[in-house]
Amino acid sequence: MTVKVKICGVRTPAILDAAAGAGADFVGLVLFANSPRNLTLEEAGSLAKIARGRVRTVAVLVDPDDALIESITKVVHPDFLQVHGGETPERVAAIKARAGIPVIKAIAVSGADDVAGASAYAGIADQILYDAKPSPEAQLPGGNGVPFDWRAVAGARAPFALSGGLNADNVGEAIRLTGAALVDVSSGVETAPGIKDAKLIERFIRAARAAHHRAKAS
Repeated sequence: MTVKVKICGVRTPAILDAAAGAGADFVGLVLFANSPRNLTLEEAGSLAKIARGRVRTVAVLVDPDDALIESITKVVHPDFLQVHGGETPERVAAIKARAGIPVIKAIAVSGADDVAGASAYAGIADQILYDAKPSPEAQLPGGNGVPFDWRAVAGARAPFALSGGLNADNVGEAIRLTGAALVDVSSGVETAPGIKDAKLIERFIRAARAAHHRAKAS
């Protein structure tokens, strides 16, 4: 199975076109006010409409309340939700039931114990995304451009997604070490926070696909 690629924090039609054209499988639409990649509901809905039939959309949320979930499902119509806060397994189940679409749960990782804790979401979340645990002073739960020790996910239940400090130069090694089914990038394809670059997106996707083909050949 070819490794999948998600370009997270897409904010403009031009970058969405670039991601889709380069072969991205998913684009992430961030709805979190503290993020430099934040979108309004209307902006996210417009991008999701452009994406439909070309690339799947993921609405990225942090500890969303029920009202936000309902608004997103009505206005944005994403293919997936991704929850990136302190959502419990019970809350993830409730979000999934309310939205009626698959849910990705991000797990912040600093070591193997964090990875083991993801088992609580088995049978609830449709996909686990392992991301670097932010520092105490960080303003964002993800998209900070900081990797973690990928060996921590060596025993993780497959398939899973991987994020945290990925870029075109290290994604091949990340795929080789972890066997991730999906790689998720945001700051690694930016020239400044929230500013995506089409050439960096193309280079990242090309590197991820090349790593997958090397793994098959070996």
